This record gives sequence, C-alpha cells and structure tokens, in this order.
Amino acid sequence: MYDLILVGGGLANGLIAWRLRTERPGLKILMLESGDRIGGNHTWSFHDSDLEAAQRAWLAPLIGARWPRYDVVFPGHARTLEGGYASIASDDFARVITAALDGSPNASLRSCVQVASLGPTWVRLAGGDTLHAGAVIDGRGMRPTTRLALGYQTFLGQEVKLAAPHGLTAPVIMDASVEQQGGYRFVYLLPFGPDRVLIEDTHYVDAQGWEPERLRANISAYAAARGWRIDDVIREEHGSLPIVLAGDIDGFWLDLEGQPCSGLRAGLFHPTTGYSLPHAVRLAERVASLADLRAPGLFAAIRDEAHREWRAQRFFRLLNRMLFLAGGADHRWRVMQRFYRLPAPLIARFYAGRLRLADKARVLSGKPPVPVRQAMAAACKIHPNQIRNSE
Repeated sequence: MYDLILVGGGLANGLIAWRLRTERPGLKILMLESGDRIGGNHTWSFHDSDLEAAQRAWLAPLIGARWPRYDVVFPGHARTLEGGYASIASDDFARVITAALDGSPNASLRSCVQVASLGPTWVRLAGGDTLHAGAVIDGRGMRPTTRLALGYQTFLGQEVKLAAPHGLTAPVIMDASVEQQGGYRFVYLLPFGPDRVLIEDTHYVDAQGWEPERLRANISAYAAARGWRIDDVIREEHGSLPIVLAGDIDGFWLDLEGQPCSGLRAGLFHPTTGYSLPHAVRLAERVASLADLRAPGLFAAIRDEAHREWRAQRFFRLLNRMLFLAGGADHRWRVMQRFYRLPAPLIARFYAGRLRLADKARVLSGKPPVPVRQAMAAACKIHPNQIRNSE
C-alpha cells in the first residue's frame, strides 16, 4: 500500500515526486513510467519572471542553460528583451530526479511499465497485477476531450552541432521572418554552446496533425539561410501543445470522475504559449503542502487549482480566438509582431499569466493587426467543436 502512485514520469509528476521526496520523505511513493526513463525527450523553458525566487532556487539543480536576455524577430520588427530565460533538458531532469528517488527508502521508480487501467486509488498493470494507494495521480499527458475548443502549437526541434560557431549571444524565442506556410510559424533557437544549437520549427495551426518531413526540411533550409552547416543532429524532439480558445471547465473536471491528474491532463498550462513548467512547479508545491493526500482531497485541491487558473486565463483565451479566428492564417504573425512592440514589463507579465487590468487595455488599444470586424467576431466566436462556451 502506497501513499501515492504517480502514473507517468513527465514534467508535472516528476516535480511532484521530487518535491515530496524533499519535503515529506516519510511518504511511500511509487512512480510508474512506460518508457525506459522519466522525462522523455524534451526541452522545457521558462522566463525568470514566471516563477518566484524561492521556486527558481529549488528548481536550480535541473537547469542546464540560462541566459540574461532573449531576442524576437518579425518581418517588420526585431527586439532584444532583458530578463532571465532558462531551459531544462530531459537528460538533466531524469538524472537528478531518478537519483533522488533511488536514494530514498520510501520512494521508488519503475520504468518500462505498461498500465492497463487506473482509478483514484488503484493501478492495474498490463501483466494483471493491481497496485493500491491512498491516491493515484494520472500524469500521462493531454487526454482527448470535447470540453475544450483547441488550436495547437506543433513543433519539431533538432539539437545540432555546426561546422562553425553560430554567433548567437542569446536565445531567439521567435523568428517569424520565415515563410508562414498556412499558420503562424516561427523558428525557436536555443544556443547551448558556441557551435551547438536547438533549432525548432514551430507552427500555430488549427489541427493537431503535422508533417515531420516538412518540418525537418524547414530546419535544414533555415540553417542554410543563416550560413550554418550542420555537421551532426545530436537529437530530435517533437510535440503538439494545446492552445485553448474556449471551453467548459466544469464539464472537463466532471468527466474525470474523481481521478486526480497533473500537467496537461489537468489543464494546467499557459493557454497561449502552451508552456507548462510554471504550473507544474506551483502544483508540486501545492501537493506537497496538503495535510491529506488521499484521493478525494487531492482531487479537490487539484481541481480548485485548475479552476483558479481557468478564471485568471479568460483574457488569454479571448486573445487566442483573435489569433486563430480573425484574419488569414498567413497573417497571424502580425498579431504577435504588434504584441512585441509593447512595454517589456507587460510582456513579462503576459508570460507569467499575471496581466493587470491596465495591461489588458493596452493590449487591445490602438489599431488592431487584423480587420476590426473579424477581430470582434472572433472575440465572441466559439470554435467549430460546438462546445458550451463558458467564457
């Protein structure tokens, strides 16, 4: 009998396990991961302003790269913004958290485990064994749902070694000067060394499907256009992050039927960027602070956290509808170019999800980058999924 079983060794569950191992080492915890290690093959990034100083401090052992500023590039605008930006590689995530769990008499990790089914207090493995716990947290990524109207941020990234130094002094979190290809497209660059860089081709699109060969060709063409010769592809990562346009949050949680969840599965992510690390950090702290970790109380606490985030993100969902539903797909970059002309402190609060009332007025003021009528219609429009709009 475990106090807590964490199904899935992704970002959210990994941070929960690590935080509990540190703050409450007496709890008996088990993490089950279907792959051969936790963390998968990902790069998680965040702005320093997304987290409090104390949160950045306990997260520090996972951080593999940090920069004091970042750049954005658009067809008619380029800018450098001061402010810390950091990244966590899945290799470091797996190394640090696995070592912490392996070093504890009460915490354990089982990899290469297939879960057949689960409930709030039990997990049935593919081999037929059933494990029991005070609570089970399902952290296996976004689940299919008709309760949310979604767009998607699809991406493919290659960490490459170049034949010569790339010359970058800071990350480029958006280079939207590239051909748009039927949606908002930009290239994301993380310089991990003088001749080593992650090149990620990213698209904000209406459907989840993607074409890996086209994205690989885009990366090759982008590198060539910058005069970079790729000597070696060190690794490749890809994904599709949900971008929320509208939804029925009450129905979303009703469908879970009391099952505690984490990460994307709990709807805990930035609705416009898809970034989930700040939410995962806050959830780990929230779970570690609970006196009662049994399933009913844990489910209620995570649900309440998700509801608070949902209410705070209403303005972001309105912006998402304007981005996805107003104007032509190849002109969505104009919305982001205009946004990056705004004051730097406002941009930082946007990424942190803490916009003030004056910030919201500033974002919407002035000449809109899309036709006015289309912008107004998009603000009130429900995605074709025809869900109940709780905006």
